[in-house]
Amino acid sequence: MMQIAATLVTRLQEQNLQIRTAESCTGGLIMAALTNISGASSVVDRGIISYSNEAKKELLSVNEYTLSTYGAVSAEVAFEMVKGISGSPSVAALSVTGVAGPGGGTSQKPVGTVWIGALVPNKEPVIKHYLFDGYRSSIRNQTVEAACTQLLSLLD
Repeated sequence: MMQIAATLVTRLQEQNLQIRTAESCTGGLIMAALTNISGASSVVDRGIISYSNEAKKELLSVNEYTLSTYGAVSAEVAFEMVKGISGSPSVAALSVTGVAGPGGGTSQKPVGTVWIGALVPNKEPVIKHYLFDGYRSSIRNQTVEAACTQLLSLLD
């Protein structure tokens, strides 16, 4: 995980971009991975842990209708989260929302279901669905790696 975070920090530095994150199921692990890299202060701007629906609404402008219609773990919420955190033409952004388990899963959204939003300047957000296996810590770590990889693919 550290290698992908280091690569992301380097790529953001090369492109003179800052990064912002809106994290739910990872609870700040993306920012922790990035800020563990020396020199990250040149690219890390801010991160919001929006675990509750109230936080998603208040801090990221996620619409109540979106939450009630699609649920917090959905492509639509990941989209609104990444749009809500981006806010600047020189910012790359990530959003993550998911079910890390061991409880909380349903037949429609089993444990391991994660939606990741990635946004770079002058491009539309890319929202992807993942289904990770394992225990809570493994699902959360896989989410961090997938989020960094997803954003890196947009920076090429």
